[in-house]
Amino acid sequence: MSIPEHTPQTDSTPEEAAVAADVEATTADADALTEKAIADSAVVEAGEVPAPDGDDAAGPAAPADETPAPVPSPRPGPPAPAAPAEPTEPGAVVVEETWGRVTENGVVSVREGDQWRVVGEFPDGTPQEALDYFVRKFADLEFKVATLEQRHTRGGASASDLRGQATRLQKDVVGATAVGDLAGLEKRLTTLVEALAEATAEEAAAARAAVEAAIVERTAIVEKAEALAARDPKTVQWKQATAELSDLFAAWQNHQQNGPRLPKAQAQALWKRFRDARSTVERQRRAFFAELDEVHKAARDAKNRLIERAEALAPRGEEGIPAYRTLLDEWKRSGRAGRKADDALWARFKAAGDALYQARAERDAAEQAESAPRIEARKALLEEAKVVPDTKDLTEARRILTGIQRRWDEVGRIFPRDVERGLDDQLRKIEQELKQREDLDWKRNNPETKARANDLGSQLREAIEKLQEELAAAEAKGDRKAIADAKEALEARQAWLRAIGG
Repeated sequence: MSIPEHTPQTDSTPEEAAVAADVEATTADADALTEKAIADSAVVEAGEVPAPDGDDAAGPAAPADETPAPVPSPRPGPPAPAAPAEPTEPGAVVVEETWGRVTENGVVSVREGDQWRVVGEFPDGTPQEALDYFVRKFADLEFKVATLEQRHTRGGASASDLRGQATRLQKDVVGATAVGDLAGLEKRLTTLVEALAEATAEEAAAARAAVEAAIVERTAIVEKAEALAARDPKTVQWKQATAELSDLFAAWQNHQQNGPRLPKAQAQALWKRFRDARSTVERQRRAFFAELDEVHKAARDAKNRLIERAEALAPRGEEGIPAYRTLLDEWKRSGRAGRKADDALWARFKAAGDALYQARAERDAAEQAESAPRIEARKALLEEAKVVPDTKDLTEARRILTGIQRRWDEVGRIFPRDVERGLDDQLRKIEQELKQREDLDWKRNNPETKARANDLGSQLREAIEKLQEELAAAEAKGDRKAIADAKEALEARQAWLRAIGG
């Protein structure tokens, strides 16, 4: 029966650490089990301790997308004396291939250049089984190398982590108890480590650049918070400022969770600045609203006193309106008491004023009812007054209008006042039209005006006769300029004469 080799312990996986713990736990029983372990049939590899009989001989298997770490065999037996590196009598070689050979007593060796190195013994199987077993061990190592190469080529994995795994795998390949091209495998690993070293440097540079950019971004968040803290609290719209600060804090948390990790000293310094700015804004906001509460309280008290004074005016009715208007001016100067409080207080204050104005409205309604016949009477007088503009005799027109005006005043006052003003305006328009006609007639029939007009007319007629003579003389001479000047002057004098009625 084939027995798997004891896998060397590394720090790469928790399973290997568990195996190491198990080995330490069984060290106390090593002496009692040594003879049995040596007596059992087993594969003995150069420099290794045989495992207990009955364990599975299958090699370790690693996931396809990860670098396989050495997988421990089931719990090994207690430590035993190491087998000799080369049997005293190796015997004749019965199987030999490119990279390995097996002697008749099961000793397996691997080719390293021009030399052969013993890797272990397989006494209980055929020579080919012995060779195949150590070839499979080489295949496991080659699979691990190929997996690392694939992950490096494909990208996405950390070059630094891959480099560490490749470096540890180099130690497993050098002097490995396996049959295959170990030198070629070691060369591939060396090439891979060198390539990963360059990628690690690039990765580190990119990480530094990302950290620098992250510091700039987080500093910008801090500066915005500090700008909020530096504003004059009296000019701040606190609802908007609180929302902005919440957005900045959310941006900080998102950057902290999803961005690159910053150096501890810089991260703490930036957080202290942000925290201080945030605390300043919160302190200013609380102070502002505390002061605002005091202002609102004072305004509420003042408005409550105004309401009491306004409600006390109710018995005075309409006569209390001037005093209420004075209270209204004080109300406007009393300041804000908060939206909800202002709405409730204003409703009470307005109700007190509405009671006063309601008394006026009732009086106006009574006056309007009393004024209805008077309105109709004045409308009837306006219908009579429509004949005044059509009366050519100004004396008769004045007589008709005077009679209408006398009866208009006898009708009495009309309410509401705007209705009375509208009717008065219609009658006043008729009065103004008659006045204009009378003024024009006076200007025409005034003796002094007539005398001045006659004198001016005589002068114009004399000037016209003289210009006519000049025009005739110019026409006789054929002097076109003199003819044009004479005609222009003649037409002007004739127009003046017509204007004064001459």
